[in-house]
Amino acid sequence: MKFSFRPVEGAFYDLFTSAAHNLVKGTELLNELALPGVDVQSVSDRLTDVEHDSDQITHDLYKKINSTFITPFDRADIYSLGSQLDDVMDHLEAVGNLLYLYGLTELPSLPREMHELINVLDQQAKITAEAMPRLRSMKGLEEYWIEVNRLENDGDRAYRMLLVRLFSGEYDALTVLKMKEVADELEAACDAFEHVANTVETIAVKES
Repeated sequence: MKFSFRPVEGAFYDLFTSAAHNLVKGTELLNELALPGVDVQSVSDRLTDVEHDSDQITHDLYKKINSTFITPFDRADIYSLGSQLDDVMDHLEAVGNLLYLYGLTELPSLPREMHELINVLDQQAKITAEAMPRLRSMKGLEEYWIEVNRLENDGDRAYRMLLVRLFSGEYDALTVLKMKEVADELEAACDAFEHVANTVETIAVKES
């Protein structure tokens, strides 16, 4: 039987889980942009609210790290994981804000490839939220990081096809510049989910 001096400190796992569930809220809000007659300002405002909630969770996590003598696993990894989950939320909020501020939803429709990228993010968010509670036991996590990496590859393909469409001549130059910035944030969010998964893999290997 494996013996560990590390405490069973549930607060860290609860904070990771809460942060990941906020990412699901974020991607679900972005999915609303595909609905006809969507109130884009409302989506953007609600994304900002969720991002503020995520900032508070990250702040609580850092306070917990600093006030806990022995953490359940390496405190640098706890800090890194919390920071990376917050990074994903920052990118999701940026997508909603840019779409609203740039007036891009006044177009007849957003590119199909943009919605495909958002769908990839939604899948990444959901499996990340399912994985976070499993950090307690460090079991059943391998499928999670493999699937996130696979989805990141799907996101890369959708991003490249989105760029092809943007530079096809379908849109005027200013619209292309605006949508390219949104596309970059979507792609960065996909990468950020992969960074979270890679950190989880590192933690699981260290703790095995």
